[in-house]
Amino acid sequence: MPKVKTEKKSRIHNEVQKQGIVFNKDFGQHILKNPLVITTMLEKAALRATDVVLEIGPGTGNMTVRMLERAKKVIACEIDTRLAAELQKRVQGTPMQPKLQVLIGDFLKADLPFFDLCIANVPYQISSPLIFKLLLHRPLFRCAVLMFQREFAQRLVAKPGDKLYCRLSINTQLLARVDMLMKVGKNNFKPPPKVESSVVRLEPKNPPPPINFTEWDGLTRIAFLRKNKTLAATFKVNSVMEMLEKNYKLYRSLRNEPIEENFNMQEKVMGILEELGVSGSRARSMDIDEFMRLLLAFNSAGIHFN
Repeated sequence: MPKVKTEKKSRIHNEVQKQGIVFNKDFGQHILKNPLVITTMLEKAALRATDVVLEIGPGTGNMTVRMLERAKKVIACEIDTRLAAELQKRVQGTPMQPKLQVLIGDFLKADLPFFDLCIANVPYQISSPLIFKLLLHRPLFRCAVLMFQREFAQRLVAKPGDKLYCRLSINTQLLARVDMLMKVGKNNFKPPPKVESSVVRLEPKNPPPPINFTEWDGLTRIAFLRKNKTLAATFKVNSVMEMLEKNYKLYRSLRNEPIEENFNMQEKVMGILEELGVSGSRARSMDIDEFMRLLLAFNSAGIHFN
């Protein structure tokens, strides 16, 4: 019995290869072949019969077909025209055909339609921009269950003080609740990637935090540039001071407000850090609330990051 399952599982891959389609590693094409992993991902997403599901990088459609059996509709975004054609052929003439919409092109440049869930074996080289494209999409979706390179997934869930805690960690956790679901070995893919993988669940915070994400991202970009240095040392860097001073003068100009006499940007920034008691703090150990207070203080003083 296991033999029959193995043959059936690999048949699609064999047919694809017979047609001269070679998986393109430039597109991160590592096809998830283990049906048990697919089943677990769908269960963790709590897929409903009324759901519209977004899939990024469907490949040969192993997961797509399973979602089409359960969901109202699947929107599959595929950059490789060969695999997009293969996917459409796979469901042609079946009850699943009208439930599948294929978007051909680069996901990062695509205008996303409405969707309830996102379930995907993510092309690893677009992991970071993909997450923020999803989390900044409106209207909000219910949740995403995504396969990532393991170290990337560990960064997503890292907490202040953890070795892997970084700008990616705090920016993602500002916008969503993040949970690590399971580890997935490289042999579950064809061809096997060079790294191990993990599945993560993202649930967007609803309502979203009342914050300008571009401003927030500008602040964390500076703070985590040297995450082991104190904020005072990080903000004293000439290029940082020059950028903040330029933004400050523009802000005052747009409001028709004169620059203060004896204005000194470094004194102004250091004063704010000391007033909040964070001049000696390091980004690696600061949490979301601390950064929110810092951003509010800077913005209230007319200091902006974009």
